[in-house]
Amino acid sequence: MKSNHPMSRALARRETIAGYAFLLPSLIFFLGFVIYPMALCIVTSFFDSTMKRADIFVGLGNYRELFQDRNFLYALKNTAVIVAVSVPFVCIFSLWVSSVIYNMREPFCSIFRCIFYLPVVTGSVAVTVVWKWMFNNYYGIFNYAGKRLGLLEKNINWLGDERFALGCIILILLTTSVGQPIVLYISALNNVDQSLVEAAEVDGATKFQCFWKIKWSQIMPTTLYILVITTINSFQCFALIQLLTSGGPNHSTDTIMYYIYHNAFKLYRYGYGNAMGVVLAVIIAVLSAVQFKMARSD
Repeated sequence: MKSNHPMSRALARRETIAGYAFLLPSLIFFLGFVIYPMALCIVTSFFDSTMKRADIFVGLGNYRELFQDRNFLYALKNTAVIVAVSVPFVCIFSLWVSSVIYNMREPFCSIFRCIFYLPVVTGSVAVTVVWKWMFNNYYGIFNYAGKRLGLLEKNINWLGDERFALGCIILILLTTSVGQPIVLYISALNNVDQSLVEAAEVDGATKFQCFWKIKWSQIMPTTLYILVITTINSFQCFALIQLLTSGGPNHSTDTIMYYIYHNAFKLYRYGYGNAMGVVLAVIIAVLSAVQFKMARSD
């Protein structure tokens, strides 16, 4: 029952004020560095905005140009390939690995968790430098091992060949993306109600049936989270492209994020780059909504 005593109301008011005071720094940061830039991005996408002159209102001109730009469409295709390959692979591989690690005894479980999570906490620049050395067309380990095993007749310029460059980027992205999902899945499996699993095993259920009928439904929230963050991270692939190929050769590794950077910060076409950012945000929002819908229907 709610108290009407003046002291109780005063205490509640003080607690409310204190709570908002603690939230204020984060709220200011969120409004100033998230909401305001998002609103400015949407507004600027309707202008021909550069550093050389005042902005010119063009309405939907940037969006019309966007879908007539062959390089943007190529970047969109590359991004779709990255997402289509990385999202299912990361989810399935992470679930399989976490299922194996989960059944291990300590300290092996902790050791393997550290091994898979290490690329996540290692700086992206350091990881990229190592991979760049491995793919080097003169002294890289892939060319060396391929020639020693008789798989290659001559060195391959992995990052400089249109046939292999995007595949190399996807490979690197996969190795740096599975660490967090594996840790999350292990945590989710630890929270599964073991009494249900034991009861099903007593009734003669196989391991696959226990997983599909009991464990899968209980780890679905974790799976949904992994799907969403992996999709977003795949769409936002930029650092690898910037450090390894700069979109080359011949735009074969262009992604939407890198093409946004190229137009906004190299060509100084801020309005055009913001229009691409809005399109990317809409695509990510739609895919995330679809994933939420599919997860709930399951």
